[in-house]
Amino acid sequence: MDNKQEYTSPVYAVRAVPIEKIQANAYNPNVVAPPEMELLELSIWEDGYTMPCVCYYLPVEDKYELVDGFHRYLALKNSKRIFDREKGCLPVAVIDKDLSNRMASTIRHNRARGAHSIELMTSIVSELKKAGMSDAWIIKNIGMDPDELLRFKQISGLAALFADKEFSIPTE
Repeated sequence: MDNKQEYTSPVYAVRAVPIEKIQANAYNPNVVAPPEMELLELSIWEDGYTMPCVCYYLPVEDKYELVDGFHRYLALKNSKRIFDREKGCLPVAVIDKDLSNRMASTIRHNRARGAHSIELMTSIVSELKKAGMSDAWIIKNIGMDPDELLRFKQISGLAALFADKEFSIPTE
């Protein structure tokens, strides 16, 4: 890119693309486990699409190939309620790069998302419990399974997080 030329990020030209004009790429190494996929579907249902998918336009086929956002694409494709609400269209930002640069872009997008810090997640669980949120609410809205929630509560070491649980000392 020429430094003298003014650059506009692709996100400023998001377009609604019909799902049938979008195809997956053959090189995305990212996988999402079923619980996280359910959470993504819930997130999109509750919050809407807050990030567009990133695609490259294939003019010969008149298709858009995903660079980033495969799982957001799957959520639209596999969730009738999301598909209906979004009228079968996915928000897309288009980049114009050759294949190797699209592959690099896919990896950068995946790796830039990072992982959740155990300390921060523990703090969030603690704050939610202090705010009166039930275990069921946390499990549903944060996408945790009961064992994971228990581990975060144990890590926190705060007895108050276990206030809604009954404990007994086993007798022999």
